[in-house]
Amino acid sequence: MTNEELAQGIFKQAMSRHRTMGEAFKSKDYPYVIRTAQECVELCLKALLISAGIDPPKWHDVGGILQDYANRFPSIEKKVIDEMAFISRSLRADRERSMYGDDILHLPPDRLYSRYDAETAKTWAEKVFSVCSQFLKKKSL
Repeated sequence: MTNEELAQGIFKQAMSRHRTMGEAFKSKDYPYVIRTAQECVELCLKALLISAGIDPPKWHDVGGILQDYANRFPSIEKKVIDEMAFISRSLRADRERSMYGDDILHLPPDRLYSRYDAETAKTWAEKVFSVCSQFLKKKSL
């Protein structure tokens, strides 16, 4: 399997998370929007890295790795790479809480996240998804 094939396969998983995120938002499952937004961003960034021949680490926030290799993505502005790294780091911070709640505050996920939180996460994920989609499309032409 080539890096391009693997990147497309990973991006297909991101597409699935993107679709699920939209469904979760419509059903007002805001914690799940946060979770699927994080997974969508993670998979998008890993697809980008793989497409550039970089084997991403097996952790959830690879934004810093993307910044380290920004020169491998000349068609993506450095400012956009930095923004995607920020989004990845921000969503990573809520990955577990969006699924399990907060054991210190003794709150379940549905009491931690509002529509605003979900809209923000969804907007961020859609931005990363769009950038990655455009990059991977151009690369496969």
